[in-house]
Amino acid sequence: MYYDIEVIDLNSNAEFKIVENFLSKFNLKYENADYTIVLKDRKNVIATCSKLGKILKCFAIDQDYQGEGISNILVSKITEKLFEEGVYHNFVFTKPENTYLFKRLGYSLIIETDKVSLLEIGNRKIEDVLSELIKKYDIDTTKEYATLVMNCNPFTLGHRYLIEKASNENENVIVFLVEEDKSLFPFNLRFELVKNGVKDLRNVLVVESTEYIISSTTFPTYFLKENDDSLKEYTKIDCNIFGKYFATKLNIKSRYVGSENSCIVTKEYNSSLNEILPKYDIDIKIVDRKQHAGQDISASNVRKLLSQDKIESIKEIVPSVTYDLLLSREGEKIRNEIKRNR
Repeated sequence: MYYDIEVIDLNSNAEFKIVENFLSKFNLKYENADYTIVLKDRKNVIATCSKLGKILKCFAIDQDYQGEGISNILVSKITEKLFEEGVYHNFVFTKPENTYLFKRLGYSLIIETDKVSLLEIGNRKIEDVLSELIKKYDIDTTKEYATLVMNCNPFTLGHRYLIEKASNENENVIVFLVEEDKSLFPFNLRFELVKNGVKDLRNVLVVESTEYIISSTTFPTYFLKENDDSLKEYTKIDCNIFGKYFATKLNIKSRYVGSENSCIVTKEYNSSLNEILPKYDIDIKIVDRKQHAGQDISASNVRKLLSQDKIESIKEIVPSVTYDLLLSREGEKIRNEIKRNR
């Protein structure tokens, strides 16, 4: 049977409402998409799928039309769009009951919770990425590792304190630096700051987190800082990926995190880590944050001081590598951007 395929105008409230109403029948929320298609039968929407970057989402097919190859039509059309954008590896978030549909289309299941499945397809998979990481940094997986996952936006004395504590308590430490470039301080700068800021700690290795730890793929609400119904599921996905793949492949035995009292998203994330990682025989070490003048040292406070042009006040809460960067021409650009966005 032939169905009409239409690309939704995301700037049209009327078209947005059509998709939103259709998805509501499946208890799905329509949001954060950069491309949406619908299939119609005699002008009635019978199926839809969207994408955001390389992530397929908001997938739904009317029950009366299931089993007619419509999932293949939807995914093929979205994949065609991704190929036009030069993307040959993509992910899909879907309900667990739809997992089998995507497996039939060649997708591999990464992780599944009771409410959400995350699958991938393309020229490289999570196992390939981890193998490449091990080779790139010559990681000896016969050794046991303590780990930290950090954004360092920017690198503070609080981060340094946490890394140093892990270094003092363990023979080998890996710091996974969040690779997603959605922070005011770009990844390449953050990476250099942390690497140079801990180079005296001989047992610490700084590596990129890859797109499988705290990224738009595994944990999109981390960057939106939103507390909604999906937050718990995203934290569970991220934590399970870390336990199932990273810990197993890299022989990770513990993970250090800073205590969190203010940020709801980070607090929820820490709660999920504490609940999930012990199932993979990983110890969670929650460390009280380093303080200065009675306050927790945090990157958000550094950014706040920068927005107020109080750069001298920052000197006491960041390592010299960070302070020197802030005084540089590149740092001046970031400072100005922070002030514009305050």
